[in-house]
Amino acid sequence: MLTTEDFDFNLPESLIAQTPLEDRSSSKMMVLSTSDQTIKDQKFEDIIDELQAGDALVMNNTRVLPARLHGEKEETGAHIELLLLKNTTGDKWETLAKPAKKAKVGTKILFGDGRLVGIVQEELEHGGRIVEFSYEGIFLETLESLGEMPLPPYIKERLEDQDRYQTVYAKENGSAAAPTAGLHFTKEIIEKVEAKGVKIVFLTLHVGLGTFRPVNVENLDEHKMHEEFYQLSAESAQTLNDIRENGGKIVAVGTTSIRTLETIGTKFNGKLEADSGWTDIFIAPGYQFKVVDAFLTNFHLPKSTLIMLVSAFAGREFVLKAYNHAVEEQYRFFSFGDAMFLKK
Repeated sequence: MLTTEDFDFNLPESLIAQTPLEDRSSSKMMVLSTSDQTIKDQKFEDIIDELQAGDALVMNNTRVLPARLHGEKEETGAHIELLLLKNTTGDKWETLAKPAKKAKVGTKILFGDGRLVGIVQEELEHGGRIVEFSYEGIFLETLESLGEMPLPPYIKERLEDQDRYQTVYAKENGSAAAPTAGLHFTKEIIEKVEAKGVKIVFLTLHVGLGTFRPVNVENLDEHKMHEEFYQLSAESAQTLNDIRENGGKIVAVGTTSIRTLETIGTKFNGKLEADSGWTDIFIAPGYQFKVVDAFLTNFHLPKSTLIMLVSAFAGREFVLKAYNHAVEEQYRFFSFGDAMFLKK
């Protein structure tokens, strides 16, 4: 039985990318082939050579909200930070509060000199809080003016250009983190992919708490993923089914696209249909992929659900061998880091 420790590896802190490269598409890309167990060091723009006419490239078009808010407790002026995770009902949001002990039920938090006011309604586990907001005008406009991009905790540098934590095709507001495999794409690369006869297909998964929550159990069977909202349109589902029937490959950009496709494929016996809802799918070794033939991803945290997902596709030992190679070759890790392309 595999445990969380089986997905650990040594990662020098110096390899954690703190800032994005000047050119999105100039990162390195490691290509893993599971059929012959080969590892190749290439450039991201070589992804065009990995795709064939008649394939589908599936992208998550979620847009990151400036979901980190810094406020003051009305009674004491104490600093409280909220990370918005998902809109539950009306003006109520599930959030992560820091420090959580200062955000008891009934606590009133002022943001931007009171332009936005939050009242804690409910306490959840792991610092989670349900907060109801009041404001003048439109909530998203207020958030755009007061909020910050919710960069992951391992990024210490300030992000000068907020758009660099959005994909160039981001459209649907709702994420607490970027689908980072998509950050490598420029509009020019997407045009080249389409010119080759590859279909670009969009879906939506709003990245939530699962991205920020570590695996705290030793036995993987006991890990519970946080639910995230997904959506696939009828048109996208039809396009993907047609591609599969004609022998094309389904190539996913990022683990969020994989989780959406596999959630729907599991629900409809391997077929794709228009669908939306909440998924808590946890893909780890032993999982049988039903939809995805190949995918692009970044290099992930040790012992994370994401390296477990990659290992489910390519095998744990092969993936850890590739990660050790990445460390030796000074690949850049995590959100602003280099890419990995996996195929059968």
